[in-house]
Amino acid sequence: MADNVVTFVGSGPGNPKLITLLGKEKLEEADLVVYAGSLVNPIVVDYCKGEKVDSYGLTLDEITKKMADAVKEGKKVVRLHSGDPSLYGNVVEQMEELKKYDITVERVPGVSSVFATAAALDTQLTLNGVSDTLIITRPAGKTLEKDIIKELSRHNATMAVFLGTQKIEEIMEKVEYSDDTPVAVVFHASWPDQKIVYGTVADIAQKVKDEGIIRSAMILIGGVVDPVDYRRSHLYGVAQEPL
Repeated sequence: MADNVVTFVGSGPGNPKLITLLGKEKLEEADLVVYAGSLVNPIVVDYCKGEKVDSYGLTLDEITKKMADAVKEGKKVVRLHSGDPSLYGNVVEQMEELKKYDITVERVPGVSSVFATAAALDTQLTLNGVSDTLIITRPAGKTLEKDIIKELSRHNATMAVFLGTQKIEEIMEKVEYSDDTPVAVVFHASWPDQKIVYGTVADIAQKVKDEGIIRSAMILIGGVVDPVDYRRSHLYGVAQEPL
């Protein structure tokens, strides 16, 4: 690792084996890992044998200074995010703050929970004849004043909604999919306590409420949740030209 560098690592969706080889290597080499609280599996955090700091409840300034001080002491520092840090990971603002300390960032991508969700459901996010488009979005909240979920739903594409379980009733009232459109909510995709709730736009909110799921879950909306009428891919036809 070069001087004055913090490595941002995506921990993957939860299963400790779903971190990349490079990500695990960086954790094992680290003197300090600052990790994203309960969103990261403790087993993954423990790949680091050095100091471990939970960033939950810390301000951006506190997190940045903690990492910067360690770098200035010649330590190897990892900022550990859940999933892949490029999705709702707030990495850009952290990178900007680190620049003030003349610290650069290297990035190690991770497996996103949206892919673990597809695996849990034994489906594809895009499927020939059902949906060729995946929309990744989130509802309005503390850090987002207004969302465009209603407008996005008009495309009738597969929609993956992050950070939306607590607002699932509001989301289902807002979307313009038909009431019978399949929906699945996957809690802790790839974790040992993974739970899947199936339903439709009309009834999924009540089913999720009945299961007591209020966070750490992905909402997936669209025909790919229950793939019945789809077309076979041309990829596996005969006499295909080279890709």
